[in-house]
Amino acid sequence: FRDSWTAFKTRYKAILIKNATVWTNRGDTVLQDYDVYVVDGRIVRIAPNIDAPKLAFAKIIDAKGKHLTPGIIDEHSHIATASINEGGQSNTAEVRIKDNLDPDDVNIYRQLSGGVTTSHILHGSANTIGGQTQLIKLRWGVTDEGLEFKDWPGYIKFALGENVKRTASSQGNVRFPDTRMGVEQVLSDAFNRAKIYEAAKKANTKGNFRKDLELEALVEIMNSKRFITCHSYVASEIVVAMRVAEKYGFKVNTFTHILEGYKVADKMKAHGAAVSTFSDWWAYKNEVQDAIPYNAAIMHKVGLNVAINSDDAEMARRLNQEAGKSVLYGGVPEEDALKFVTLNPAKMLHIDNKVGSIKVGKDADVVLWSDNPLSIYAKALYTIVDGIIYFDREKDAEMRKQIATEKA
Repeated sequence: FRDSWTAFKTRYKAILIKNATVWTNRGDTVLQDYDVYVVDGRIVRIAPNIDAPKLAFAKIIDAKGKHLTPGIIDEHSHIATASINEGGQSNTAEVRIKDNLDPDDVNIYRQLSGGVTTSHILHGSANTIGGQTQLIKLRWGVTDEGLEFKDWPGYIKFALGENVKRTASSQGNVRFPDTRMGVEQVLSDAFNRAKIYEAAKKANTKGNFRKDLELEALVEIMNSKRFITCHSYVASEIVVAMRVAEKYGFKVNTFTHILEGYKVADKMKAHGAAVSTFSDWWAYKNEVQDAIPYNAAIMHKVGLNVAINSDDAEMARRLNQEAGKSVLYGGVPEEDALKFVTLNPAKMLHIDNKVGSIKVGKDADVVLWSDNPLSIYAKALYTIVDGIIYFDREKDAEMRKQIATEKA
């Protein structure tokens, strides 16, 4: 299946997108009837009336009346993996998503059809410290290593709340912690062990020190060489996690889900955390009863860096619409709402020098939409990653006909 669709991945030396409405994500700038010129996977020019390239293997796209945006970045995803939890103990900082990637997952292609170009693939929330994450570009048809986003800082998944203490589980909990206070203790114990480990490693002069991969990852966090994305809901737990981080000299880079974030937005801003939330998910378990659809808008107005994430393979195909809900709930300007799924997650993932906006020199990860990208009527016509067309809606329709004929 993957090989059939890969035949419709199209690589050109250059792509010229003509007369588009270009959402640059540079301030609130939306350019009318502008051209964007891509060569060898990079954006090289943005201007009106760029001459058509006289190059072999060049493609010209007429985008009159259509909208060009940066590719959508999903800060919290679980696609393209064989499994997502290592739940045997509460701290599994040594496990890595990159060892578990599945490049044949059809959700990669399906999400390209919704304009997604980059996904942050996380472990689940079975344990307090879940494991090392992997950022990927949705290069449908490559190997697992080919999916990896190159030259990005390492991240790790933490979790708080019901999923960790498991008291709501039908199977019961056979592993510490059993309470929210216990989750705090697991964090404190883990970083206390990491401090002792780091001191012993520095003191060892014989060169025979036994490396502990679990504690190595925690030492990286304390030295700002690995960053945390933390599954969270309840305001009191968010404050506790920040308290533990500050005790050990680091900060929580991103609180994800964060449905009670509006209650403690000022504290997260003071801590220096970014936030990645759902637009309007609510009431699917006890600890999300206080969720409100104004959460993202409130945190944005407080001055936090806000993203909208999916945590769901189907929702990721409509993250543009999820971002649009913040225009309805809270009156977020359209240009800022689009940043919730493009530039803002790029900033919290520390990759905004490469992706997240349409700017000369950046990776050519862009999407051409049939309508305003925040509209429920908008369809991704072309999804381009690294200057390669990975989704073409016309060719997709052609391939569907071929498959129907083959099945018949």
